[in-house]
Amino acid sequence: MKIIVPVKQVPEVAEVKVNPETGTLIRDGVPSILNPFDELAVEEAIRIKEAHGGDDSEVTVITMGPPQAVDVLYKAMAMGADKAVHMTDRIFAGADTWVTALTLAEQIRKMEFDLIICGKQAIDGDTAQVGPEIAEILRIPQICYVRKVEISEDGKFVTAHRETDEGYEVVKAKLPVLLTATKGLNEPRLPNIMGIMKAKKKPLEVVDAEKLGVSEDRLGLKGSPTTVRKVFPPEQRAGGIKIDGENPKEAARQLVEFLAKKGVI
Repeated sequence: MKIIVPVKQVPEVAEVKVNPETGTLIRDGVPSILNPFDELAVEEAIRIKEAHGGDDSEVTVITMGPPQAVDVLYKAMAMGADKAVHMTDRIFAGADTWVTALTLAEQIRKMEFDLIICGKQAIDGDTAQVGPEIAEILRIPQICYVRKVEISEDGKFVTAHRETDEGYEVVKAKLPVLLTATKGLNEPRLPNIMGIMKAKKKPLEVVDAEKLGVSEDRLGLKGSPTTVRKVFPPEQRAGGIKIDGENPKEAARQLVEFLAKKGVI
């Protein structure tokens, strides 16, 4: 089984700050990590390969990003992925979700795959759009917000348990299909020393705009139909009112009086 996992390098959330003048994220000096939802996707791909793979089975991780984004590819390969593709070119910079999906899909189209597993969203953008857009561009089924994956014995179908607002759905689809992983799908393994050493020797293909073979007018900022005008943190909520009663009965009386003044009761 051929499994492709698109991944992204994101800033460590706890360290992210916003420039109050420009409204943009301050990334200088901020440590970067493998997007946590993508890490779940990598782990699930490796588990599927271990449980259902044959001699020709492989997991390929792919990312679009600057030169330093190669670090997340090496982490994924240290976890157990077999090879990687790094799409890096200044022309790719500034891409919105649609063009990011288009760029990744155009590369994936050239590769063999039975299954694509993405993280449900990137923690720096939280749009949850790129995975579904890749599926639409490739014209394959998609099952999003997946918490459990089952592969049929003949390796032709996937059954996924997906989260919904009302609970869960169990969906069966014929491969090829794209899944997006959410929290609870698995517990990602930690790369060991042997895995880290092997990762440096695994195949890593570098793809630029010329090699991709797509017109520059369709890539990066130039090809993006949407732009981010401003990023800002939500306003902090004011502190609440604390009721200090000598006993529960007195506290309840104060609460009722407060609600009555507000016209709630």
